[in-house]
Amino acid sequence: MSIDLGIAKQKLLALKEEYETRIDKIKYDIQHPQDELNKDWEDQAISIRQNDTRQLLSAEAQQNLIYVQDALSHIENGTYGECEVCGEEIQEQRMQAVPYATLCMEHAE
Repeated sequence: MSIDLGIAKQKLLALKEEYETRIDKIKYDIQHPQDELNKDWEDQAISIRQNDTRQLLSAEAQQNLIYVQDALSHIENGTYGECEVCGEEIQEQRMQAVPYATLCMEHAE
């Protein structure tokens, strides 16, 4: 593989830390709302919508964290950068753009 696994691992570890931080912050924001005692119904509705959005963002970050952890496992077991469908090497540009990609461009479409 032409991708430097050391650099890929550094990118993935940075992403892992970013997603973990994002998840922790979102959880904190949901558990500690700043406007807990809103008496106005409109404000309460806005808070509920904000929490719904936070939960969606948290779910997305958690899914991306799983992708990153899987990619780190692939580095460890020597299968990083291999397409899960055809077993061919995933293009270097794709791996740089999406370091946790598991499909080559042909199978990602």
